[in-house]
Amino acid sequence: MEAREESKEMNNNNNNNVMCQLADPEGNTLGASMYLPQSVGPKELHQMVNQLLNNEEKLPYAFYISDKELVVQLGDYLQKHKVSVEKAVTIVYQPQSVFRIRPVSRCSSTIAGHTEAVLSVAFSPDGQQLASGSGDTTVRLWDLNTQTPLFTCTGHKNWVLCIAWSPDGKHLVSGSKSGELQCWDPRTGKPSGNLLTGHKKWITGISWEPVHLNSPCRRFVSSSKDGDARIWDVTLRKSVICLSGHTLAVTCVKWGGDGFIYTGSQDCTIKVWETTQGKLIRELKGHGHWVNSLALSTEYVLRTGAFDHTRKQYSSPEEMKKAALERYNKMKGNAPERLVSGSDDFTMFLWEPSVSKHPKTRMTGHQQLVNHVYFSPDGQWIASASFDKSVKLWNGITGKFVAAFRGHVGPVYQISWSADSRLLLSGSKDSTLKVWDVRTQKLKQDLPGHEDEVFAVDWSPDGEKVASGGRDRVLKLWMG
Repeated sequence: MEAREESKEMNNNNNNNVMCQLADPEGNTLGASMYLPQSVGPKELHQMVNQLLNNEEKLPYAFYISDKELVVQLGDYLQKHKVSVEKAVTIVYQPQSVFRIRPVSRCSSTIAGHTEAVLSVAFSPDGQQLASGSGDTTVRLWDLNTQTPLFTCTGHKNWVLCIAWSPDGKHLVSGSKSGELQCWDPRTGKPSGNLLTGHKKWITGISWEPVHLNSPCRRFVSSSKDGDARIWDVTLRKSVICLSGHTLAVTCVKWGGDGFIYTGSQDCTIKVWETTQGKLIRELKGHGHWVNSLALSTEYVLRTGAFDHTRKQYSSPEEMKKAALERYNKMKGNAPERLVSGSDDFTMFLWEPSVSKHPKTRMTGHQQLVNHVYFSPDGQWIASASFDKSVKLWNGITGKFVAAFRGHVGPVYQISWSADSRLLLSGSKDSTLKVWDVRTQKLKQDLPGHEDEVFAVDWSPDGEKVASGGRDRVLKLWMG
């Protein structure tokens, strides 16, 4: 009521009003459409949304009109962007993270250890540990407090191409160019069990079953150049299901929050599998060339499980499962889990696989192959990295193009988000890392320092550190 009174009062003071409709990012309207004076800005909208939603504690929101953020008064915005006021102007309110991540601005340490290129880097779900995989056949675990090597994990016979932490933080799995996988105990750096064999060619991706579906974490899925994906059980120490059906290499794999597995392939298709028997349940077609990268809108909560910025520790797997489920449901809301795919055909598709086998949107604009796609932690944005040297930003719900970040002078290999979804990190063949500001859509920080191509970047889930690795064999840690 108060918000309506407020808008009535505003009506009396100003005849130059604009008919507006508040809506959430999914398009659900909040309250009736109302006339707002042109002098209204984010501050007034903020009060109105908090009142209409009956938020006991005021929450932060950002406001958008046609994918452009409203940071000035309504009248100024409409004039500048020549928005028609013939029909109601939709103002989208987007919940913001309650904590802020500082942009990384300096290299805090350069750690030698690997004797060949660093091909992958990954922080643990709680952000307290860091692992890397290298062309020297080792996985290394690093002590983030002293910023020195902690364990060297040996056992692979060939390059370590990918690594993945279980979302409960208890296991680390690595996959090699020879096609074998190894599970490690991150507390000791020792292998847990033998090498896991079954794939005939190199490993292209690893993804764990979400902890809200199964705790403690036991199962993960791997994808391979051999055309198969395999589900493994770390307790049984063997492959339990083989997902075969692709006619060419499987390039990427994701285990979704609803329990389905998504595989992308050089056969131009994405396949959706159920995980009790490994049945193929859906095929997503549309790409005209290899699928290179897949990302889920829920990926950040799937990766971090029960761990959040409060640093809470859990005493049992059940407690962890419950907390992870709460986080997952809160993040997902009532909307279906979304999937984005990036391809050698220069395009991307946005899908809602639980709803339809047809794409929601085709996303075009890159001039070269799309190498990596990634949703922001809050699911509101999609970032894409391409060999055309640009990083592009898209609306994570509609798939509409928002902005292009230009500054790299070589192909962009990998991207990573800050935990508050406000900053984006990219690593490139040009030997630099760059931090981009989503709000201003500009370069926030240029981070030179590597002597050669940067293959791998990761922003720790707690937001405090960035790790990067590449051809120059060193691991670099960056801080705010």
